[in-house]
Amino acid sequence: MEPPKDQPPSSAYPPSGSCNNCGGPTISEPAPQASLPDMSPPPNYRPIRAPAINVPHNPQAIILSPVPHAEKVPVVTPPYQFQRPVKRIHSPDDIRRFQESASFKNFLGFVVSLSESIDGHKIADPCHVSPTVATIVSILETLLRWIDEIPPVPMSSRYGNISKALVHEFLPDEFKESTIEIVPYLFDSFGNASRIDYGTGHETNFAAWLYCLAKMGIIKEEDYHAVVARVFVKYLELMRKLQMVYCLEPAGSHGVWGLDDYHFLPFIFGSSQLIDHKYMKPKSIHNDDILDNFSSEYMYLSCIGFVKKVKKGLFAEHSPLLDDISGVPNWKKVNSGLLKMYKVDVLQKVPIMQHFLFGWLIKWYDSSFVLSRFLSIVTSGCIMWFVDWVLYHGTD
Repeated sequence: MEPPKDQPPSSAYPPSGSCNNCGGPTISEPAPQASLPDMSPPPNYRPIRAPAINVPHNPQAIILSPVPHAEKVPVVTPPYQFQRPVKRIHSPDDIRRFQESASFKNFLGFVVSLSESIDGHKIADPCHVSPTVATIVSILETLLRWIDEIPPVPMSSRYGNISKALVHEFLPDEFKESTIEIVPYLFDSFGNASRIDYGTGHETNFAAWLYCLAKMGIIKEEDYHAVVARVFVKYLELMRKLQMVYCLEPAGSHGVWGLDDYHFLPFIFGSSQLIDHKYMKPKSIHNDDILDNFSSEYMYLSCIGFVKKVKKGLFAEHSPLLDDISGVPNWKKVNSGLLKMYKVDVLQKVPIMQHFLFGWLIKWYDSSFVLSRFLSIVTSGCIMWFVDWVLYHGTD
């Protein structure tokens, strides 16, 4: 659109501080721009809910992934070589190495075994509670009391020595030296002290701590039911209280595209509890009466109730993934789908697993991985030699 003929185009106007007729400089200087008065900068804004910093999960990868199966945890034997665990995962290539290792498969199999142990059981159902399990529950109850007794104040390494002392309460004498390796997993189970956040990676550290105890034979298979119904339920109670009192930010949240801002495993264990339930189906999460009356017995319902408590608005808008899962016909499919999703969206994600620790109990490289890589290289080398030979000599 051309400007009116009696008005020059905008480019014809001289810059500010110039004469409108000839374009030369004017005597008076242009008025200076008003500046803000000197004052302290505004405080940093901390949102109640962290934005989605990761890309949404890959549904195709989850669909194509096989359903993980339960595995027995091999118990270590002397000589013990406990060592301080360190971080090893820094890139997608490291994730692939971890995924191919026996440690990855056995740890995931341990999670599946815990899930199967609670299949069809309420939280309050009777179960075998060993002295070790009872002591762990007592430790978590102690930490719950500390939240009330110790106000939130900045302190460095506040729980390091205390964690070691608590773990010593149930360790046999032959495993006293194991604290150098297993305490860091427990310490990292309660969130990051610098960022004041918590997420599925910290929850995975707690599962890894339990896995280490299983590898040492301190937790046995007959304890698995109580580990979920007593230990993990108490841990979940502790973490929810920490989230509310200390205002923990979600670590690595997917935003609305994630299953939950903080947790994943209680959804797996909770869906296992509801497998083959006569009356409650996945769509029952939309019934507030069911949530009010049965949340204390079923972890999945408890998680849904907690999400509805801390998030406002329509459930389908702030938790679309959980809303979609409610349309699955039965809890068996929900459970198997969540196990696959945990494998893909948690254990195979660099932003989460870059903080995971590896030592002697959870090895970064193991003999089976080294052997498989060697055979792969040898096999690929033989195939390439054969292809070169055929191309050179022909097929005659």
